[in-house]
Formats: sequence, C-alpha cells, structure tokens
Amino acid sequence: MKRLLLGNEAIACGAYEAGVTVAAAYPGTPSTEITEYLSGYPEIDSEWSVNEKVALEIGIGASIAGARALVCMKHVGLNVAMDPLMSISYPGVNGGLVIVVADDPGQHSSQNEQDTRYFGIAAKIPVLEPSDSQECKDFVIKAFEISEKFDTPVILRLSTRVSHSQSVVETGVRQQIALKDFQNIEGKYIVAPGYARKRRVVAESRLQELHEFAETTDLNTIYDGDESTGIITSGIAYHYSREALPEAGIFKLGLSYPLPRKKIEAFASKYKRVFVVEELEPIYETFIKSWGINATGKEKLPVIGELDSSIIRKALTGKPLKKEPLTLGYQLPQRPPVLCPGCHHRGPFYVLKKLKLKVSGDIGCYTLAAFPPFSSMHTSICMGASIGMAFGFEKARGKEFAKESVAVIGDSTFWHSGVTGLIDVVYNRGFTTVIILDNAVTAMTGHQENPSTGLTLKGTETVRLDFEALARSIGIRRISIVDAYDLEALERVIREETAAKEPSVIITRQPCVLKKGISSQNEPFKVLPDKCKACKKCISLGCPAISWDNGKASIDSTLCTGCGLCGDICSFGAIVSSKDDLMAAE
Repeated sequence: MKRLLLGNEAIACGAYEAGVTVAAAYPGTPSTEITEYLSGYPEIDSEWSVNEKVALEIGIGASIAGARALVCMKHVGLNVAMDPLMSISYPGVNGGLVIVVADDPGQHSSQNEQDTRYFGIAAKIPVLEPSDSQECKDFVIKAFEISEKFDTPVILRLSTRVSHSQSVVETGVRQQIALKDFQNIEGKYIVAPGYARKRRVVAESRLQELHEFAETTDLNTIYDGDESTGIITSGIAYHYSREALPEAGIFKLGLSYPLPRKKIEAFASKYKRVFVVEELEPIYETFIKSWGINATGKEKLPVIGELDSSIIRKALTGKPLKKEPLTLGYQLPQRPPVLCPGCHHRGPFYVLKKLKLKVSGDIGCYTLAAFPPFSSMHTSICMGASIGMAFGFEKARGKEFAKESVAVIGDSTFWHSGVTGLIDVVYNRGFTTVIILDNAVTAMTGHQENPSTGLTLKGTETVRLDFEALARSIGIRRISIVDAYDLEALERVIREETAAKEPSVIITRQPCVLKKGISSQNEPFKVLPDKCKACKKCISLGCPAISWDNGKASIDSTLCTGCGLCGDICSFGAIVSSKDDLMAAE
C-alpha cells in the first residue's frame, strides 16, 4: 500500500516492518515524532526514557537479550548517550540494534550543528543516511540486517528536512522475527580491559568487512550524467543537487560510513570536475581528497547551515537557479518566539527580573526568558547544566554570591540530568537555590509525558515521581511549593531561600496551558480604558494577549487564559477579570 508519510513516521513504519519489539527514546526535535508514531504499534514496547543514555542502555539490554531494538534521539542527545555507544561498539549485538539520530543543520531547535557521522567514525560502526521517506522506511529494515550480519550497532542519520518532509512510501507487512537465544559467550559483553582488548581486534576486523560491504551494497546508487560534472552527495543534499544540476552525474551515498573507496575512485575518473556536496562537515571530502582525488567541496560550499538547490547551483556554476522567485508583494512582520498566554514560566521570570538575580538556566520553553522583555536568564548551555553551573558560580565567587543567584530548570530536564547536579550541591555543602518549574509536561518538544506526569508514553498510569520527596531524601531541608501565578508568594519565597545559608529547592506549579486535557476555568481579563495610565507595565510581561491600541493597553479575550498576572502588576486597577467587571456593573 502507498502512503504519504513524514520521514519520522516512515522510520516508525520501518521499525514495525523490521520486527522491532523494543523502542526507547528521549524527545528532542527533530526526532520526537518517531517514538510517538511507534507508540501506535502494540507489537512494539516503546517508552519515553528519562534521558538518551538510559534509552540506549535499554536498547543494548534488549539487543543482548535477543530482541531487535530501536533507539531514537536528536544529535545533541547522542552526546548524552556516548558512554554506552562507545562501550557497546567492541562487544557488538545479539538482536539487531539501530540508533536513529536526527541532526539539525541550521540549528532550528538546537544549540549546535554537530555532525553525527563523526560519531560513527569514532565508534567504528556503520552509518546509514536516507534521503526521503521511502528510504527512511527501507533503510531501517536494512540497518537491522546489517546489525545482525556484522554483529554491530548501526546509526541511521537523519536531518531536519528528511525527518519533517513528506513523500510517498510503499509499505509492507511485519516480519516475524523470533527472539534470539541469549548468547552467554565468555567476555563478549564485559568491557573490562582483559576482555575489551580482545574485542578491539574483533571490532577492527568487523570494520574491514564493512569496508568490503560498502563496495557492493545497493545502499549506494550511481546516476550517470554529462561527463563534465560529477557530484558525490547524500541525504537531502542529493535532492538539492539533482535540482541544481540535473545534467550532472551523481554518486548518492546511502552508507555514509564506511565509504566505498574503489567505487568512488571509479566514479570520479569519469568526470572532468568532481564536487562533494554534503551538509555540515567536510567528512566525505576529507576522505576523498586523502585518496588523491581532485575534488571540490567546502572551498565553494558553506560549512554552516542548511544547503538548498540555489546555494548549490550558485556555488558550483556561478549561475543562479532558473526559477521565478516567490514574492508576496509585502513585508511579513517578524514573529519572534514568545511564552504562550498563561504560560507557567511568566510569573517566576517576572519576579527573577524584578529581583535582579543572576539566573543559571536550562533547556526548555523557559529558555525564552533569555530574550526581551524578560532578559532574565544569563546562561543556558545543555540539558541539566543549570544546577552544576550555578554551584560553579558559587564556588568561583564565594558563598555570598548564592544570595544573588539561582538555578532554574524544568520538570523533564530535571529528571533527565538535573538530579545529579542537585545531589552534588548537597554533598559538597553548597548554598545554591534551585527553582524547578513544574508545568506537568515535557512542553517544548510537543507535550510528552515524563516521570512526574503519572503517565507513560502509551498513556498508561504509572508512579508519579515527587520532587519534594526526592529533595528531602538527598538532604535538602528547605523546600517550598509555590503557585506560579502568585507573584507575591514567589517574590517572598525566592527572597527567603536565596538568603538561606544552605541549599534549597523551590517548586513552582501550574500546568502548561496547551497540555491536552487542561482548560482554564478563569474568565479572560480586560482593560478599563478610563483607568489605564499608559505606564506599559503590563507590556513588560511579554504576553501575546496584551497589545497597545490607541495609546492604551488592550487584551485579546480569545488569547487570554485568565492567569491574572497582568491584573496583579497593574498599579491603577485598570486590568480586571471580565467576570468581576460584569458583576460590578450589575
């Protein structure tokens, strides 16, 4: 049957057809939808793991136990999973193990542009790279075959455009893959040095076999063209290249690593000019030039950001792509990302700005607090870093600095990798104050469940982990729970806890207003124009429901959730609940 599928949906379909029985992931754009689609297959035991390291360890355990396992994450998530990845490389697998990693050229939703192909090279394991949804599905199936044939984990590398583009996919039926017997081979899965040294020899032998496989696999495809120009490329860059130079010969690499040296040398010998077109790092280019092939790559093509057909055409020929530019006839207004009306995070960051505290932040919707109008987050480096960094500030500048600073972290990010930082603060006698923004969901990546929501990926009720109980269990005595909409209480508690000469945890609570099943019971607020003094204090909240109209504040009732923050900060009683205003009129 033919279906129009997103690349991510096609990955899930391929896993189903490949007979996968275990899948684990941590949500992260652009990979999130893969696991959400996987949850629709009852034959696959799929889960949101607490972080990517745990997800991969689950996949490794399932593989060694004899099952086919799929693990999904975005590129920076692979950093978190590097320890188990590098450690399982030598031992190998039992059931097939495929790790799907979605890179983000252009940094649409990421803190860097790292290239996952490097990780395959470092781990000495094969990397596959599909270019469209059909290949997403087919390559997953092929990846499991390679994994089991060569006794190796396999990385399947996506990019944002492949993950989030749709194309037609020919779907099939599920393979009935029997659970393999657990192979208790002495030392195979023990990476103590005495055994690991022997497995290093096996890993090198396997890599040589994979080099030979690269020369014959149909994952790599050659399209003949005019002898003047040959292009070596992969992934979405293949489609851009075909559009930019339809007359060129193309070597499309589906197996990104290891490369088929002999086939590439034969291909290059047929063309007067050879170009290497790859998004991000010059990985193919470096290998190809080291073989003595006269090829052109990053001398003309950018190493930063996404490619497209226009960039490739202009870089390789000096001529623009022959197509009419799309124009709207008017300039679209800029629409920077902002916190939603009624967002849990608005109250805490309004208070943090008012108190002029130094804020060590983290990864989540609340990272938007780094931008105007709040500008009240001063660092945000990686998942879970806020607590350790705040403690580092305290160590560098002295205990008194703890009175001037806080760490801020979301609920899902805390479970992901914030717990250990908090334990370190307690163990090493720090004074750091940690604010956990509990909006009852993993909001930024699309409202996934996490260990404090009480539900699993498939909606099954489970244990709801308790921030307060955890903090108390590791030795924190000062714990406060505050309504995120209560500005007075927030300010009082933050002042008290930053002044304390011991570590403390503040848990702010209000559910994400976009979470499924959440609906505001509050009436929207409105501005009384005759009382509005045009001070613009309400505008400082950065709420999309509040605008400026004819020299006065105005509230869009269709956007307002009735959180009441604007009414709380108005000094002139000009902002009131629609319900209260109606009662007063009666």
